[in-house]
Amino acid sequence: QVQLVESGGGLVQTGGSLRLSCAASGQTSSFATMGWFRQAAGKEREFVAASWRSLSTSADSVKGRFTISRDNTKNILYLHMNSLKPEDTALYFCAASAGPLPTKSAEYTTWGQGTQVTVSS
Repeated sequence: QVQLVESGGGLVQTGGSLRLSCAASGQTSSFATMGWFRQAAGKEREFVAASWRSLSTSADSVKGRFTISRDNTKNILYLHMNSLKPEDTALYFCAASAGPLPTKSAEYTTWGQGTQVTVSS
């Protein structure tokens, strides 16, 4: 069983930066891709970024501002967020999948509890 625990969220001003972390424990060899999703109040959960082996992909809305990275020795996934905007405000989730870089939430089988990111204008 894999457990994912996110941290690093908080309140930041427009243009600021945050780094989210996701610590994985348990049978981490059972999944290949780790990713980030977010869900704003009243909206559907949306894909943010994912990492698989040496490859990664991200949503157009965060390209050039967010970077995903992964420390496999420590089983930690990061999301480096720069130039934050109020529309980035959401609950950010870490997730794991056995597939190669899926972008749909249904393809992820394990989820963390989320960490809140709030960007003030």
